[in-house]
Amino acid sequence: MSRTAMNPAKAALTKSLRREAGRWLKSAREAAGLTQAELAEKTGLRYYTFVSQVENGLGRVPIEAQAVWAESLGLDPSQFARTLLRYYEPELHRLLFEGVADADAPAVVERAAQG
Repeated sequence: MSRTAMNPAKAALTKSLRREAGRWLKSAREAAGLTQAELAEKTGLRYYTFVSQVENGLGRVPIEAQAVWAESLGLDPSQFARTLLRYYEPELHRLLFEGVADADAPAVVERAAQG
């Protein structure tokens, strides 16, 4: 089965959501009083530039690393993963949590879709 190319609108939305995720992560890191290098060290990364890439929307926090990132930032791992899922996989998030209150998270998908 061949893989089809992503349509331009979906690609733009994905890019926008990754940038928003990066801004959210950067604000969480700054609120925790950590530099990129300190977060990299706490999460076991060899290079702090990975943190920079994620914060700039050029990468994502791997699923297997989300708990350690959350703990390093002083955040609840479950809520952290749920928030990242909203950015990284909005359709899956909608399917899993539609109608479930989520007080901490912004209306990410709606904002990204508007502009």
